[in-house]
Amino acid sequence: MKAYLELLQDVKDNGVGKEDRTGTGTRSVFGRQLRCDLGEGFPLLTTKKVFLRGIIHELLWFVRGETNIKYLVDNGVGIWNEWPFQNYLNKQGLADSVVKHSCDWEERLDLFTIQIQKDPEFAKQWGELGPVYGKQWRNFSGIDQLAWVINEIKTNPTSRRLIVSAWNPAEIEEMAKAGLPPCHTLFQFYVSPDNKLSCQLYQRSADLFLGVPFNIASYALLTMMVAQVCELELGDFVHAFGDVHLYNNHIAQAEEQLSRTPKTLPRMQINPNVDSLFDFKFEDFELLDYQADPSIKAPIAV
Repeated sequence: MKAYLELLQDVKDNGVGKEDRTGTGTRSVFGRQLRCDLGEGFPLLTTKKVFLRGIIHELLWFVRGETNIKYLVDNGVGIWNEWPFQNYLNKQGLADSVVKHSCDWEERLDLFTIQIQKDPEFAKQWGELGPVYGKQWRNFSGIDQLAWVINEIKTNPTSRRLIVSAWNPAEIEEMAKAGLPPCHTLFQFYVSPDNKLSCQLYQRSADLFLGVPFNIASYALLTMMVAQVCELELGDFVHAFGDVHLYNNHIAQAEEQLSRTPKTLPRMQINPNVDSLFDFKFEDFELLDYQADPSIKAPIAV
């Protein structure tokens, strides 16, 4: 993943100071692209260990059309917890009295997560993120985009319309209430004459240190899953960015990562017996030969 490190260096060196929704501040550039040949290995960063279990469960959550964090919490994945928790604090009138990422905030988040897991009614009320990715992928104004695009790839592979969009302007405000409007907004598949499947993602807003490594691995894995069920070979994953940024409280972490040397990419083995995108389970994926440097912790900007 040399290309990722080059982008990280680019944003660190050339990013301009820009205020943001979270109040954290960023170094930001606009309009960049990464490309990964999926035949060369699975693009999971090796210069820091990445939480693959979270990536797989989140992707399955999207594919199933789910929008409540309870499935993720039940499977030990907390990557979406902070948004509904902050919404909970806002609605309870506590947001101004609890400092983000303070000890008190962290303790309250832990209690919130436990209650999501143990109390179905609480989870139904406070664990919902609104009509985010899963809803848009599976029910965009009544259209199951994933089912549609799979059918198109199988029956009309030369089409230039193999697109799935998560950006639904009619529901953006509803998404923003408890979660976040889609950052990875649209992806397009491409079937080459030699029957290789490629995917290009457009990401309007990209948290380069924390979010982008997840996004790369997630969409690479989705491409592999779609290729398998459509009986195609693997092509490229192309990642196009709008605003790609480093938060100001991630600069030291980025410098630490840039000091490390990339290792050989691992391989992802997928259960070959699965022939429907909607039948994949967590147990159907096995990462092989993954050697990575230790993880680097950084706070999420909410």
